[in-house]
Amino acid sequence: MGQQALAMEATEQDARFGELLERHRGIVFKVANTYCRDPHDRADLAQEIVTQLWRSFRRYDGARTFSTWMYRIALNVAISFRRSGGHHEQHLVPFDAQLHDVAANGTDESDERVRALYRCIDALDPLNRALLLLYLEERSYREIADILGLSETNVATKLGRLKQRIRNDMTEEN
Repeated sequence: MGQQALAMEATEQDARFGELLERHRGIVFKVANTYCRDPHDRADLAQEIVTQLWRSFRRYDGARTFSTWMYRIALNVAISFRRSGGHHEQHLVPFDAQLHDVAANGTDESDERVRALYRCIDALDPLNRALLLLYLEERSYREIADILGLSETNVATKLGRLKQRIRNDMTEEN
């Protein structure tokens, strides 16, 4: 294949990636918002997610849905980002200092239940944050299993335990 043909193929691939990313860009922001409270960290994480998606796009298997593939990469990047200390937060910022996140989602920021839920989410380890995010996105157990590399049974068990833990934490706060 000549250089001109390779350049044309690369341009088409870049355009396809751009279209798919634009269509599913909400995933990048949801993952970044779930793993970072600091606005600078969120921006850094979102940038890193997009970079990794672009680097991996040549290996994207069209047999899978793009959003499933995208979630898998985005969550892996977010977990690595948190573990590597690539964020400014040395500890989680108290939720009360981040009420703009709630308002941006159209939720009544004065609702104590919403603040309690966010405190519970902030206390979760990276895998449970990913599980909760995908569950709240109404992904099927099969999709969650595929994205996180777990069995459907394991997803169901972990989600059941996670929901009970959140219920207990929410009850204790009231």
